[in-house]
Amino acid sequence: MMHYLSKLTVLVWQPLTWVAVLLVAGVFLLFLRSERHRSRGRWLCALSALLLLAIGWQPFPEYLVRKLEETHPVPSGDLKRFTGMVVLGGVFGGDDGREHGQVALGCAGERVVLPVPLMNQYPNMRLLFTGGSAALFTHRRAEAEMARTYFERMGTDMSRTLFETRSRNTYENALFSRDVPGVDPKAAWLLVTSASHMPRALATFQKAGWNVTPYPVDFYSQHETEWLSYSLFGGVEAWQLALREYLGLAVYKLTGRA
Repeated sequence: MMHYLSKLTVLVWQPLTWVAVLLVAGVFLLFLRSERHRSRGRWLCALSALLLLAIGWQPFPEYLVRKLEETHPVPSGDLKRFTGMVVLGGVFGGDDGREHGQVALGCAGERVVLPVPLMNQYPNMRLLFTGGSAALFTHRRAEAEMARTYFERMGTDMSRTLFETRSRNTYENALFSRDVPGVDPKAAWLLVTSASHMPRALATFQKAGWNVTPYPVDFYSQHETEWLSYSLFGGVEAWQLALREYLGLAVYKLTGRA
């Protein structure tokens, strides 16, 4: 149920939705006869324009993302003590229907780029990729199947890889991965996911009984704040990323998942 609710409420944490709601409400009031309603409509339209302009100012949402990304450092030194790495899905783009046979990496592609050299450097290390299909109304191949194709093409030793194909979200990643044959969640594992997602992912896996050490990748924010940076596209992207993770972490904690 939680998975369906999260998908159906996805518009809540998209700032352009707030702009659209204010604008539609304002335009609606403008067509009413009452001057008081039309006055409120003008204010709502003006407010929607100001909100749209404010969203494009990037320093504040990037600061929020940076706070998430700096929570856990990248581990350094020898990693031989780790049994393997758990790599979270959310990496691959959908099949574009052109039948080119290419594996499309999304914006979180570093989640599967990093493990390749680590597997080469540490012959003892195993890889567990966890990710099914999160689609609600369409059939889509499990991400773990796409990951299998990707790692095969990268020349990875497939005898050292494991794949979990049922999970649809971070909670199910942690839960279903424990049931994969040959997996011991009490052994030392690296947890590989995007840096902004790591606080929620780590708390969820630890709550599920995993012995994991965070290995964040896919950093979005800059190390220093650029106070004059402005971009409508970049601002929307940063706000959506920050809101998704902060709200997601809050919901997970309230529901006992993290």
